[in-house]
Amino acid sequence: MTPLGDEWIVGRDHELALLSRLVDALTTGRTGTLLMTGGPGAGKSALLDAAARMARRSGVRVLRCRGSEGESGLAFAGLHQLLRPFLDLAEGLPTRQRAALLGVFGLDDGTRTVSDPLLTSLGALTLLSDAAEHGPLLLVIDDTHWLDLGTLDVLAFMARRLEGEPVALLLAARDTAVPAQLDRQIDRLTIEPLDPAAAGRLLDRQPRPPAGRARSRVLEQAAGVPLALVELARAVARDPAAAHEDALPLTDRLEAIFAADLPELPPATRALLLFAAAAESAELAVILSAVGDRATPDDWLPAERAGLVRIDADRVRFRHPLIRSAVYRAATYTERHTAHRALADVLVGDPDRRAWHHAAAASGVDEEAARDLDDSAARAQRRGGYAAAATALERAARLSPDPTVRAGRLVRAATMAMYAGHPRWVGELSAQVATLTDESALLAEASLLAGWALAVTTQFAGSLGFLLPVAEAAVDEDPVLTLDALATATTPAYNSGAPEHRENILRIVERVPPQDDETGRLWALAGCDPVRNRAQALELLAATWTAPLPKPGSGVDIPLSRLVVSGGAAWVLDETAEAIRLLGAAMDHLRRSPTSGANATVAQALALALYESGSWTKARAALDEAYGLAAEGGLENVVVGAPVLRATLLALRGDTEEARAAVQRAVHGIDLPNCRSLQVRTHYALGAAALAEGDHAAAYDRFRAVYTRQPEPAPLHFHASDYYLADLVAAAVRTGRAEDARLVLDTARRRLAEGETSARLTAIVHRAEALLAEPDDAERHFTAALADPAGDQWPFERAQVRLDYAEWLRRRRRAVEARPLLAAALEVFERLGTRPWTDRTRAELRAAGVTPASAPADSADSLAELTPQQLQIARLAAAGLTNREIGERIFLSPRTVGFHLYRIFPKLGITSRAQLRDALPEPGE
Repeated sequence: MTPLGDEWIVGRDHELALLSRLVDALTTGRTGTLLMTGGPGAGKSALLDAAARMARRSGVRVLRCRGSEGESGLAFAGLHQLLRPFLDLAEGLPTRQRAALLGVFGLDDGTRTVSDPLLTSLGALTLLSDAAEHGPLLLVIDDTHWLDLGTLDVLAFMARRLEGEPVALLLAARDTAVPAQLDRQIDRLTIEPLDPAAAGRLLDRQPRPPAGRARSRVLEQAAGVPLALVELARAVARDPAAAHEDALPLTDRLEAIFAADLPELPPATRALLLFAAAAESAELAVILSAVGDRATPDDWLPAERAGLVRIDADRVRFRHPLIRSAVYRAATYTERHTAHRALADVLVGDPDRRAWHHAAAASGVDEEAARDLDDSAARAQRRGGYAAAATALERAARLSPDPTVRAGRLVRAATMAMYAGHPRWVGELSAQVATLTDESALLAEASLLAGWALAVTTQFAGSLGFLLPVAEAAVDEDPVLTLDALATATTPAYNSGAPEHRENILRIVERVPPQDDETGRLWALAGCDPVRNRAQALELLAATWTAPLPKPGSGVDIPLSRLVVSGGAAWVLDETAEAIRLLGAAMDHLRRSPTSGANATVAQALALALYESGSWTKARAALDEAYGLAAEGGLENVVVGAPVLRATLLALRGDTEEARAAVQRAVHGIDLPNCRSLQVRTHYALGAAALAEGDHAAAYDRFRAVYTRQPEPAPLHFHASDYYLADLVAAAVRTGRAEDARLVLDTARRRLAEGETSARLTAIVHRAEALLAEPDDAERHFTAALADPAGDQWPFERAQVRLDYAEWLRRRRRAVEARPLLAAALEVFERLGTRPWTDRTRAELRAAGVTPASAPADSADSLAELTPQQLQIARLAAAGLTNREIGERIFLSPRTVGFHLYRIFPKLGITSRAQLRDALPEPGE
């Protein structure tokens, strides 16, 4: 039992100690973020209050906001509640940040501008950073699961960028409703039920603690939930016979207990409580205006004495959200609708909230209320509140009397939810359309949305079940729609790897006559069979982008979908440099738009291309961006895929234990056989970890798993598997499994001969052949693997060939010829930071009679210590940008930029900003 002022919190010593450490760290200038989760009544709010008291006693200022179920559809309502005390500081923000932040609150100068969510988030972060100049801040957020999605996006943005700021973030959410934006972003503290001893102590602290059978029944039914213990103790004290009932449910029955005091309250007090429950705004002035002459401010007193509400200054708060729910549910249908109508009448100056109350007061369908919500959705969309727009349109659809109009609003709601990056929501909305209309255009659009929603998860068969029928049905009358559907379908077909899906796509695309825009055909051909279709796909790729790409902000429109699809096709075709050019340009444009779903998938594709090109630092940065966006939106394919690629980088650099742990976390609960591309990449990451440790047997088992065990081994994934042929063979010859490896290689060569292989895949096959060949035949394969200059664009793979070839030469007493190959390989391995391969190459050099020089401290080692973000900051500072300019560019506050530079200097062995230019290599890595 822990004393806190005049209150006692029972059984939470561990939690309070963690909160105390968070506050203590904040007083010394260190930041922290913590999300408390637990069921209703677990005591999360009490712990938040305790943390706020600790902070105030330590001289830390506290900003608070609380999610509200009724305001969850109002864009940025929670953010306004949080930042309201410091909005006067917005005048000091950079112009674009100020306009973006004030614009989402409707506090700008009235100039209509397109909202930029990133600038809005950065403006909020900079505002808090400026406020923290006068002392540390603790942000306390309760009922996070009921915050509007715009606010959640801003909080997730800030949580990833608070390092270096004297600002801490403390949140609480129900354990069953943790927002996706925060699910993997913030340290989690689970508030468990109290143990029996602590539960008994809490009961003993009640004014009239139950005894005997009543006590045991309460302890049994409360199951350690503090709020249930307190409320059931009150119920038993009020009606001792209640303890002898068969059960005391902790769901509806417990909520009903919260309303048990209502009949004893004066009618005026009950009216105030109902209006407060309906309003959820907590603003006394609004509630009193709506109640009118039904009550006066003095009528709050009985509710306060009953412990139902707490009134501070101009706001009213229910002691617990379940009390608000119970009050609302205890009212009659007529009483609730009367309250909402009155609230709508007084909110004439707030059209968004008025629209929601108008909708709540509607009896059945109501086109006028639906139009008001439709207008509210349009305003939210202009402010960048796509999630709020989707919520409003979904409610407007339910109010629409015309089924076709309702279907149209659901399609628009699904589109807004897609832009907000919430695939499961998109699926729920689009699934309703088919029951409302037979209009072909709406049904097709709904199917495309449903297909997209499943495509970015791992439910690939379900996605294709929506997309392929649309593509086939439209092939004669609307070939453009067919190609659009096939372009979307090819991504889940590629990730699935199942041959029947790819065969269906290729069969349909053959029936589509040539179109002005052929990018859909390009991706279908390349993504479904890049070997057999290579020549045709390369021809289409070359014809797609013939002019220089316009820069972001140039005012020149760019068809982003074409850019993304072409970039993906270039990656599959091993046109890696072109893939980086196209996907990089797409990301530059997408970062100016809040379409998180597209951003995440494109960022992951870019990361894969960067990894293959040897730009590993940039690949890590792209992975971080992809994962952050995907985790916020629930894009499962990226949430799993990005950590697997990150684990591969860790394994290749020798961080094998961390790599394995990262893979285990990423694939937990995922049906990998249903996602063969991820399954193959997972095998490679774990195989690379085994190779790095010198465990060739374990490595072979992993690499062999990317092919079947049939008499003629087939690739587990039609595209991804073959890139690991040489690694499979290299492990096989060290473990006595050359015969099995030869079977895999010969089968692969026959299959690949049916089409045209890229320079990259050709080199991989030659390396594999060289490792398995007889001594007299090996050298021609090594030289063939190195013959094409195009192979330089995959430096790690080329360095592996050089190392293998040099080892072969040295064993034949040709050390002089081996030395330049080893030197070239060592340069690549050192630059990439692959310690196991670096050590092996250095050992070979010594065996060849060369003492390798130490790697320069200011190149590979020092740069490897920098995070991708720190390297980006260092380069921008070296280019002469100020901290504020850097912050504007990469969405950090100036203080955080300064904090990072303070940590960068010693890592680079420098002491001033002026030395950065000389300490950093050229950006091309």
